[in-house]
Amino acid sequence: MADVSVTFLGSGDAFGSGGRFQTCILVQCSTMRFLLDCGASSLVAMKQQKINPATIEAILVTHLHGDHFGGLPFFILDAQFSKREAPLVIAGPPGVQTRVGKTMEVLFPKSSETIQRFPINFVELPPSTPFQMKDLLVTAETVTHLCGAPSYALRVECAGRTIAYSGDTEWSDNLVKVAAGADLFICEAYFFKKKTRFHLDYQSLVEHKASLDCKRMVLTHMSDDMLKRLPHIGTEWAEDGLTIVL
Repeated sequence: MADVSVTFLGSGDAFGSGGRFQTCILVQCSTMRFLLDCGASSLVAMKQQKINPATIEAILVTHLHGDHFGGLPFFILDAQFSKREAPLVIAGPPGVQTRVGKTMEVLFPKSSETIQRFPINFVELPPSTPFQMKDLLVTAETVTHLCGAPSYALRVECAGRTIAYSGDTEWSDNLVKVAAGADLFICEAYFFKKKTRFHLDYQSLVEHKASLDCKRMVLTHMSDDMLKRLPHIGTEWAEDGLTIVL
């Protein structure tokens, strides 16, 4: 069984807490490279880590907030200017293509009207239905996070490994489904114990830990409130640049 590597190019929240880049997770298996989310700072993070954007074949988006999809206009324009030819798949919740187009127009007027040098295939992931994407099997489960479109947690199977990712959400029983048997569960822990709508706090995660049947869990998307408590918790957490081999 070939190794699968997971690199946190960005492990931060929307506001740069701890000086971290916004959410962007690189997954590399034997046959392809793809991203989980692509926050606004992702292209900078990729180039800092010397990751060639042209090698990314797919980008899977959990939800349509800028710190999770806002890097797509920059990624697409950089690909255009660098004369990318390889096709790109962008998969996410319903409305992903429209939202990306509107964002491009706000940031770079007329850019969405440009005929690309390379094919872009937008895919709207159906909820609770496994979707085959080349060598990936992607299952999106609806979670509780307000962004003007459905928000997803994702379960991705590739090269015999399963990676689960919470996206942003308050506690949802669908996280149990996504994490079941996963080799790695990447989970938001925005606050330590403060309860807030649409985000998960660490204490709630601890309370539900027994129901999460995953082999390994790594925390991400943490605010300053959570970051200052990391030395005192018993759960693994992500840093920008961390690579995990499964």
